[in-house]
Amino acid sequence: MLNQQKRFQGFLKSKNLSFTKERKVIFDEVFSTSGHFEVEELLFSLRKKRKRVSRATVYRTLDLLVKSGLVGKIDLGEAHSHYESTAGGKYHGHLVCLRCGKVTEFENKKIEDLKKESTKGKDFQVIRHSLEFYGYCSKCRK
Repeated sequence: MLNQQKRFQGFLKSKNLSFTKERKVIFDEVFSTSGHFEVEELLFSLRKKRKRVSRATVYRTLDLLVKSGLVGKIDLGEAHSHYESTAGGKYHGHLVCLRCGKVTEFENKKIEDLKKESTKGKDFQVIRHSLEFYGYCSKCRK
């Protein structure tokens, strides 16, 4: 996590922004969370730990984390976004059930190969990507 924190601090510095106490609290909570999370879940967790951070600061900090490439913002067809740490670096996609909302991650080396092939010779650096398949899980198909 220290490497990600230094990377985020460098990103903030490049934008003439500070790594404030509130941003650190949010950063620490995001990187102690595994899997996908929503803003409301993050706020609930912070309040449960008696960390005082405004909703607006959470949204702004998440936006900065997304722009830095450390966090992915995922639209899973709902009225709100989901987030996840991209620090693991593994390229994966999501299978999203349209009925119950269940999200299943999948990994496939071909995604990484496709990224490399698509950017080869194009002087382009991919910071993040998103791949979602929408359908119905086995339980909802019954």
